[in-house]
Amino acid sequence: MLTPELLHALHNLPLAARQAAEGFLAGHHLSRRRGPGMEFSQYRPYQPGDDLRQLDWRLAARSDRYYLRESEVDTSLTVHLLLDASASMNHRDDNGLTKLDYARLLLAALAYLAQQQGDAVSLSVLHPAGLVHLPARADARQLPRIYQTLQNTTGTGRFPEAARLAPLLARRQRALTVCVSDLYEEQGEIQQLLTRLRAVAGEVLVLHLMAGNELHFTYRGAVTFQDLESGQTLQLNADDQRPGYQQQLQEWLRTTAHAARRQGFDYHQLTTTEPLDGALREFLRRRQATSL
Repeated sequence: MLTPELLHALHNLPLAARQAAEGFLAGHHLSRRRGPGMEFSQYRPYQPGDDLRQLDWRLAARSDRYYLRESEVDTSLTVHLLLDASASMNHRDDNGLTKLDYARLLLAALAYLAQQQGDAVSLSVLHPAGLVHLPARADARQLPRIYQTLQNTTGTGRFPEAARLAPLLARRQRALTVCVSDLYEEQGEIQQLLTRLRAVAGEVLVLHLMAGNELHFTYRGAVTFQDLESGQTLQLNADDQRPGYQQQLQEWLRTTAHAARRQGFDYHQLTTTEPLDGALREFLRRRQATSL
């Protein structure tokens, strides 16, 4: 099993996504959407970026025109990927990965997996400077767009204000929304966004990302902590504070999970130290349930 550290060390997001998603390409469901399936349905003209494996070379030789053989494939789901790119996602774990590093790997793998399933995929990056949004597409050029956007994303500031996220709520298309976030918020702004998205688009899968060192509080002795979003600092003795910290953290995690499920979200907690397979399985499970 490839660890997130090894995937990150590749310094090649498309390759890392493909490696991570291998072995999870299952669970197709039937639809009437055209694509590179098994049963031939019709021809359409070639467009730049199309998969050349679907080109009908015999027809091209006879007519000097390029057409793709289209079929009816197992698809018809829109997958909407959300990335929390606030500054708290810059928190670095003991394995050297930040939450944002892990989130990039995970979302790239999910995008690859969704496209292999024939799904249309969109990506929205949420940060205070504004919303970066790639509309849902199922063509061969969408994955490179998603990879490039993820690679260019940096964590900064606080979670964006509701007014900046309004375009996400304007669409009324049925979708499976997958949000990767550490769920650090001031006044429930992340939960409010996901609640509204569930109302307009359907199912929401929340992948709650924690760093291993904050989950297990691996710090020792005198430590100075800094809030990555506000810049405030706090000096304390980690050994003295560990029992109280862990108790409060577990209470917060229970409350967060309960609130998410009460709102009708699928909730899954993961850490930056674990392989991506748990989140990928959760995605496929939710995808299959959504398509029924």
